[in-house]
Amino acid sequence: MKDFLWVVLVSMVPMVELRGAIPIGCGLGLPAWQVYIAAVLGNLIPVPFIILFVRPVFAFIRKHWKWLGGIVDKIENRAGRNVPRVQKFQVLGLFLFVAVPIPGTGAWMGSLIAALLDVRLRRAFPTILLGLLVAGAVMIAVSYGVRFGVQAIT
Repeated sequence: MKDFLWVVLVSMVPMVELRGAIPIGCGLGLPAWQVYIAAVLGNLIPVPFIILFVRPVFAFIRKHWKWLGGIVDKIENRAGRNVPRVQKFQVLGLFLFVAVPIPGTGAWMGSLIAALLDVRLRRAFPTILLGLLVAGAVMIAVSYGVRFGVQAIT
């Protein structure tokens, strides 16, 4: 159970997310199905909070802690560079952005982009969930090895 929780916690960390948590779970010797569930659940936990609260939190930081404004600007600029790609394909773009498990993509950045584009939680959350399910499956295949087939799942 302790190892399962580690995978959940690691998958909640920005930039690490499930891309880092799944190889850790594999290294801990957990079955692939447990790692998959833990990583997806952990990565999903921050999503609604980011979508609902990131813009007011950024505004608060800019108003009350001006010295952190530069960091907020960097975060928004980084997310903003991806907005045109996501905006072009809308919900499909958000799904693809989250589903491709490469650095700089994932639930955190996808949620931030959804917030910047004013995508409602009820539309963004299922899209991000589907993207995480695909990204998680890719990472499980890479981490546990496709050659193991059914054995990796047990």
